[in-house]
Amino acid sequence: MSFQNIVVPVDGSETSNAAVAKATEFAKAFNSKITVVQVMVLDPYIAAEYISASQTNDLIERARTSIVDNLNAVKAKLSAEGINVETKLLEGQTVHTEIINAAKDVQADLIIIGSHGRTGLKKFFLGSVAQSTLGASDIPVMVVRK
Repeated sequence: MSFQNIVVPVDGSETSNAAVAKATEFAKAFNSKITVVQVMVLDPYIAAEYISASQTNDLIERARTSIVDNLNAVKAKLSAEGINVETKLLEGQTVHTEIINAAKDVQADLIIIGSHGRTGLKKFFLGSVAQSTLGASDIPVMVVRK
C-alpha cells in the first residue's frame, strides 16, 4: 500500500510533534505529500458574530495568529526535510469532523494523529480527538502515542 497524501493534525503538543515525526518517516519512504492541519474551535457563544456576520474579535484573531505561527513552524521543519507540505487552518466546532473533512478534501490516503493516551475519567470528560477521528473516518488512521 502506498500513501501519496498524508494529513497530520497538529496542536503544538508533544504528541502532535510525534505524529509529525511519524508522518515524516512515511513521507520519505513513500515520497508522500503531507497536509498539516490545525482546527480553530469556534465556541458559538464567543464567535456568534464571526460565524453569522463575518465579523471578528480580538480573541479569535489571537487564536488565528497562534495557529498560523504553529502551522508555519511545522511547514518549515518538513520543508527543511525535503517534504512536499501544505498547511490548512480549519475552523469549526467539532475537531475530528473538521480533520476528516479536510482529509477528504485533499483526497488523503492516511491520517496520522497524535494521542495523549488519556484513560478513565480524564478520557470521559476530556474526550479523545484521536479516538473520535479513528471511529468516524473512512480513511485509514494511524494513532501515534508519545
